[in-house]
Amino acid sequence: MSLSVIVITKNEEAVIRRCLASVAWADEIVVVDSGSSDKTIQICREFTDKVVQADWRGFGPQKNLALGLATREWVLSLDADEYLPLGAESLIREATLCGPETSGYRLSRVSSYCGRWIRHSGWAPDPVTRLFVRDRGRFSDDVVHERLTVQGRVAALELTLYHEAFVDLEEVLAKVDRYSTLGAQSMHERGRRATLRQAVAHGFWAFIRTYLLRGGIADGREGFMLAVSNAEGAYYRYAKLMLLSKPADISDASRGHRHDL
Repeated sequence: MSLSVIVITKNEEAVIRRCLASVAWADEIVVVDSGSSDKTIQICREFTDKVVQADWRGFGPQKNLALGLATREWVLSLDADEYLPLGAESLIREATLCGPETSGYRLSRVSSYCGRWIRHSGWAPDPVTRLFVRDRGRFSDDVVHERLTVQGRVAALELTLYHEAFVDLEEVLAKVDRYSTLGAQSMHERGRRATLRQAVAHGFWAFIRTYLLRGGIADGREGFMLAVSNAEGAYYRYAKLMLLSKPADISDASRGHRHDL
């Protein structure tokens, strides 16, 4: 059975080569880039001539665009900061030779945070469905935290997917800012509203859940740092939602402040 790999990118020059090199054996690689200003596109074209540039639509719509460009029977969806180990080809090729009763496979993902592989903190175990029959799968239209829905049976594949989630604290802060903004916008569009009390409560609960309830304390100093960044992400997501909910009040206050000056 033939395989397409789909990846969405933007300014991923630090990680995209490792990602694509790990699946260079695939029959087709499709990359959808949303305006990279670094060497991402140049690197991608070393592995495939199917590199398409498209305006950013959100994670779900962007991945569906890539899926629509895939032509092979099976599809493997990877993020730019993910990669497969040596030997993955034989396991995936064998898996795709299954009968029609299996529509997809879950891989076991392990993620790193600032140089440490995280084994607790709610990050492990982390089974993710990434390999599926092309015409039986579709991503949700969520702008962030999209979900892949596969029609039919999804089985487990004994294959580890490696995910370098955060290289350093600068990347942590950048992603916290970006994802909290996208999350707040998504909730606001669905009619959700928030208060400062909710923002604080969600941030506090995120820390307790990550560090204590999900065993982040066993991940050492990185487990504590991860719990803090999860708390920040939750707090800022609801704080930004709060500000989106009251644009008129903020605008009025700003005009009054300028008038006082």
